[in-house]
Amino acid sequence: MDSVASSDARDRRRLTNGLKQALREAALRIAQLNHQVSGKLGLRDVDYDCLNLLNLHGPISPGALAKLAGVHPATMTGVLDRLEKAGWVGRDRDPADRRATVIVVHRERGGEVRALYAGANAEMDDICAGYTPEQLATIIDFLQRAAEVGVRATRDL
Repeated sequence: MDSVASSDARDRRRLTNGLKQALREAALRIAQLNHQVSGKLGLRDVDYDCLNLLNLHGPISPGALAKLAGVHPATMTGVLDRLEKAGWVGRDRDPADRRATVIVVHRERGGEVRALYAGANAEMDDICAGYTPEQLATIIDFLQRAAEVGVRATRDL
């Protein structure tokens, strides 16, 4: 019985390490893709990262965006100035506090980004088609939890 448990533990450790390795590889490849996309859009990588964060979490204040992006507020001012000048974002009054501003994404530019990801998105749709809804839910749960680990690890550093 102990040899079965030991074998299961080795298999689990091997699979866990394989999963971590695959996640690292995927993160690197996605970063490379995002770098190419940002270049095609004429944006710096940090600017494009902030645009992605705004699409996920916005509209939010410049300070909140700086925290999410892990950049100094003075750096964020430059990022937002460049994104605003290029027509990607705007600054609006915060409806909860008229003295404050929030950054909003200009959605009309989204087609440019979607076109650059069209091939990758089609391939991802094909991959997802090979999984059951339950398996996809498990994958989503894993990736969300892995992202939370990344947030905590970044904060701890």
